[in-house]
Amino acid sequence: MHSKIKETAPKELWGNFLDLNSVPRASKKEEEVVEFVLEFAKKNGLEAKVDHVMNVLITKPATKGMEDRKKVVLQSHLDMVHQKNEDTDFDFATQGIEMFIEDNWIFAKGTTLGADNGIGVASIMTILESKTIEHPAIEALFTIDEETGMTGALGVLPEFMTGDILLNLDTEEDDEITIGCAGGIDISSKYKYKSKKAKKKSKSLEIKINGLRGGHSGVEIHKGYGNANKILGRILYMLAKQKLVQLNSVNGGGLRNAIPREAKATVFVSDKKEASFEEKFNAIKESLLDEFSVVEPNMNIELNSIDTDKTVLDQKDFMNITRAVHGNFNGVYKMSTSIEGLVETSNNLSKWIVKDGKAIIENLTRSSSEFSKKDISNTIEINLKVNGFKVKLDNGYPGWQPNKDSSILKVAGKLYEDMFGDKPEISACHAGLECGILGTHYPEMEMISFGPTIRGAHSPKERVSIESVQKYWGYLLELLKNIPKK
Repeated sequence: MHSKIKETAPKELWGNFLDLNSVPRASKKEEEVVEFVLEFAKKNGLEAKVDHVMNVLITKPATKGMEDRKKVVLQSHLDMVHQKNEDTDFDFATQGIEMFIEDNWIFAKGTTLGADNGIGVASIMTILESKTIEHPAIEALFTIDEETGMTGALGVLPEFMTGDILLNLDTEEDDEITIGCAGGIDISSKYKYKSKKAKKKSKSLEIKINGLRGGHSGVEIHKGYGNANKILGRILYMLAKQKLVQLNSVNGGGLRNAIPREAKATVFVSDKKEASFEEKFNAIKESLLDEFSVVEPNMNIELNSIDTDKTVLDQKDFMNITRAVHGNFNGVYKMSTSIEGLVETSNNLSKWIVKDGKAIIENLTRSSSEFSKKDISNTIEINLKVNGFKVKLDNGYPGWQPNKDSSILKVAGKLYEDMFGDKPEISACHAGLECGILGTHYPEMEMISFGPTIRGAHSPKERVSIESVQKYWGYLLELLKNIPKK
């Protein structure tokens, strides 16, 4: 199927995307992809440098006749979200992404595709290697670790770049020009417990939640998709209240910016309570399947026998942990009062682990309001601390405040209308973009963000529209021709 992708227009862009997707590029493990980009620069005779956190900057002079234009920073992040379906046999560390075309969309086989933000990276590579594309002087900024903390953007120093205008290529709707985004903060917590032996006359069972949509916790948090951690937490809390099970372990979610699609717990049920447990579990299951039947039609709740070690939590610890998850806010906290339809503040309960004497609960809070961000993070922190968790707030990053009067926005908006006969949606988004952080380092730099249409980002259902990439690519090339003069 890769041969068909190679023959798809624009061929050079898709070729670079295929090459990029052959390289492992998990967040915080970008060594190989950084080498890949540096080798690309060397092969094309371009000057490149790496900063102290491993961001890469490649420079290219203006083409003939474009020397009097403002210098442009083309920016995308190198890392991608590594997610796969439970039944997919795939090693992100050693295998290239396996892609295929279906109904004018490009998918990956059972894994994330990496179109977020690989299409942006491939676009920049194509411009850098081209001998015919017209453009002003370019600084190509490839950041690392966008998906798990934005530490790359946070580490960019003011002297690293000299550009006047930044084009961030990380937006996922081809009719939008983004001029603002939410900030965020990670809320991590730990709880220590001592294990004890399970009751002698009891059997171990696995409760598994899967088949959920998942997706991007910024872009899709308002859609009401099921969060596997919250659903499992509800089940275990109700079972714990009636002392029907003993808890052995939990493994749910994982990535901070992905809505959890799967979660599982191992419990012990005594022979005496087996009948009561099954009755209660089936009632809870039917209620949840009915509740989520519209938004999560493929949700699956399983109960299976499993072999495991014979250890369980004390009832008090079991209640504290499940109560913390049950009370942990998840979803949309507040809608914007100034921009219709925009989520202002939200939280994603991204990870829940109970194993080896330690429980971990992690959240990613997003907000375009610093006041609301503090409000919801305080709410979550209080709930966790009341239930015995030690809490840490970390990796905070600022939002990006819109500038509707920037010269590049005026040029970009008019060009879009001239090319496509319609006005673009000028908007802010609830996802986190690196522009907010970069703007603190370069307050005079004008910035906009745009990109092709991508669906299902951060999940194995991730896909990118071929027609949309063609539209976006043509627009990007025309915009480079129309960059304002110095």
